[in-house]
Formats: sequence, structure tokens, C-alpha cells
Amino acid sequence: MPLLLNCDLGESFGAWTMGMDEAVMPYIDQANIACGFHAGDYLVMQRTLKLAAEHNVMIGAHPGYLDLTGFGRRSISHPPEEIKALMHYQMSALDGMAKTQGLGMQYVKPHGALYNDMMADPVVRRAVMEAVATFYRPIKLMLLATTQADEHKAEAEEVGIELWLEAFADRCYDDDGALLSRGNNSAVHNKNKMLEQVAELSQQGTVTSVNGNKLKLNADTLCVHGDNIEGVQAISEIRQLLHT
Repeated sequence: MPLLLNCDLGESFGAWTMGMDEAVMPYIDQANIACGFHAGDYLVMQRTLKLAAEHNVMIGAHPGYLDLTGFGRRSISHPPEEIKALMHYQMSALDGMAKTQGLGMQYVKPHGALYNDMMADPVVRRAVMEAVATFYRPIKLMLLATTQADEHKAEAEEVGIELWLEAFADRCYDDDGALLSRGNNSAVHNKNKMLEQVAELSQQGTVTSVNGNKLKLNADTLCVHGDNIEGVQAISEIRQLLHT
């Protein structure tokens, strides 16, 4: 079965535009929609949901830390109960707006620093998993496919949730399977590198790390960023690679 293709969308705010949602939506399977904390607002959420419905794209919540200025890319320390509450707040907002349009939210993918903290810190990851587990109905959690995937699946099973393991088309990997920090000049691939990585993932189930090591990733879904012009330009080719 081909990898699903997902993208972080709905990240504009007021008069400020982020990403190229209309160009991306026809090619993807899953839309990770910002919920107002790191980006997005009620009108942007409404428009993004409508756009997803027009293209029959699966809907997921994309919650982050309350950090509009830093676009949710700055880590903010919260105790577990606050993490669960801030996630429920954002998930409920998107879920309610989706239901109003006759749509269903199916999963959640944390954004930015919350995503990175979830992968690096077991306490944060447990809080995120418990937030998903205690939502009023079953939904899936999307997290990074790494060499620790079996451990993460066991953690998810313990709290009673299912995972979608995610790989990245446009991000370079460190040798441990983590994403290379955006502070590194090699962190985001150009179009050619991106297509090479997608082809490798699709055909071999591996990625080549920054130092040339082959990493096995049992991913279910592949992310391309709508704020990365190279990614948007390559997305139709990425879709073709996944379905050949």
C-alpha cells in the first residue's frame, strides 16, 4: 500500500498568508490543520476545512504551543496536565468546526516544538498520548517514524490509541532517526534531494541520514511542507513516485 501524503495547512493568520494551501490540497491525502495557537484563526480554519472537503482529503488537528510570534517553534515548558488541556482545547475547536461542515476529524499531529518535545521527552510524549486517549472519541496520533518505533507503539498500546508513523519528504535525518535541526543548513532538502528521498522511502523503506547511513523507517504517511516552495513545486512528482 502506498504511503499516504500529508501536509501542515491552515497556517495563515488574519491578513498574513502562510503556505500555498490551494496548490497543495489536490495532491494530498491528509491535511494537518492549525488550530489557532501557533497559527490559523477561525476563518482560516473554516476555509481550510472547506478546501479539504472539496478534494476529499482526510482531516487532522495540528495543535501546538501558544506561540503565534514564534510560529510554535519555541519550546514552552508545561506540566503534563497543561499539555493535555491545551491539546484538548485545540482538538475540540477543529473537531467542532469540522462537524459544523459535516466533516470528521480523524487524527492529531502535534506541531513544531510540541512535536519535537514529544519525540525527545517521554513525559511530554505520554501527556500527548493521554490527551489523544482521553478525547471523547477514538482518533489516531501521528508521530515521527524512528528506530524506536516499536517502543512508541508499545506506549500507544498501553494508553489505548493507534499511531500513524510519519516520515518527511523535505527534511534531512540525523543518524539516530531524528530530524536534523532547522538551525543546520542541510535541514531542509532542495527539490532534487527531496525526490531522491521519496523514491528511496517508497522503494526501500529507508532514508539516508546526513552522514550517509541507511535508516529503516516503517512509515505509514509522508509529510511535505506547504511553506517550503521546493516542496510545493515537487508535490505532484512526489505523488507520482508514491503511486508507481
